[in-house]
Amino acid sequence: MQKPLQKLLIVGCGDVAWRALPLLLRRFRVFALLRDAEQMPRWRAAGALPLVGDLDDRASLARLAGLSDCVLHLAPPPDRGTRDTRTHKLLAALSRGKSLPQRLIYISTSGVYGDCQGAMIDETRPLHPDTARAVRRLDAERQLRAFGYRTGVTVGILRAPGIYASDRLPVDRLKKGTPALQPADDVFTNHIHADDLAAACCAALQLARPNRAYNVSDDSQLQMGEYFDCVADTFGLPRPQRLTRAEAERVLPPMQLSFMRESRRLSNRRVKEELRLRLAYPRVEEGIAAALKERKTNCS
Repeated sequence: MQKPLQKLLIVGCGDVAWRALPLLLRRFRVFALLRDAEQMPRWRAAGALPLVGDLDDRASLARLAGLSDCVLHLAPPPDRGTRDTRTHKLLAALSRGKSLPQRLIYISTSGVYGDCQGAMIDETRPLHPDTARAVRRLDAERQLRAFGYRTGVTVGILRAPGIYASDRLPVDRLKKGTPALQPADDVFTNHIHADDLAAACCAALQLARPNRAYNVSDDSQLQMGEYFDCVADTFGLPRPQRLTRAEAERVLPPMQLSFMRESRRLSNRRVKEELRLRLAYPRVEEGIAAALKERKTNCS
């Protein structure tokens, strides 16, 4: 007799969750928590069982208690404050059930490390988030670790850097002529293709160790300007003008500048060895070339 499929709850049904869904359906009966009821037919047609719920509305999460054996938590924190109240409400809802999930995987950000001045770092690096976004992500990590220690649920944390795909490239930025930093002032940036991050989620659901963090990054070690140059060259666009940091401070908006104040290089040894992740796109150049091919195919 075939063993029944475990039940998996996806929280945060965006692009990465959608890419992971075909892989997940091989091993799980998948429930998808959706804020927008209009998205239900799309997810149902793809093989998931959609539920309507909102992490900002505690009452809407009542059905999650005891629902699943595993949870894939991809939802971002709120856009203000220092706490991730959404993760707090999710854990409260899960705790009300007669049974808890066995495993919970969360996508965090490599921004929790803060500025490392270009150093190569691994997951043992002390956490010093420099932005409000990263502070909220660190709060989520701490809540989830405490939940894991308290309940025995296996919690795995995937720290992702810049996520890219064919529809997640800075093509519009290049077309607008937005400048980048000159090499002497530039920062190291890290990347992961959305397909590889989706594969990492699936691997972590099976292999992540309890309360373990993993840097889900590719093998590239590029400065930010080199990344923009690569996209520009691949798509036949002009390379961005290079500015000194002082010049950039005068002309670029605060949000863009915030990404130019942190420099680090991520070691991905742990995700390869422990989660046995084999990257489809080990280097950014390969992923960007595939993105161009995908765009041409979609336009033909």
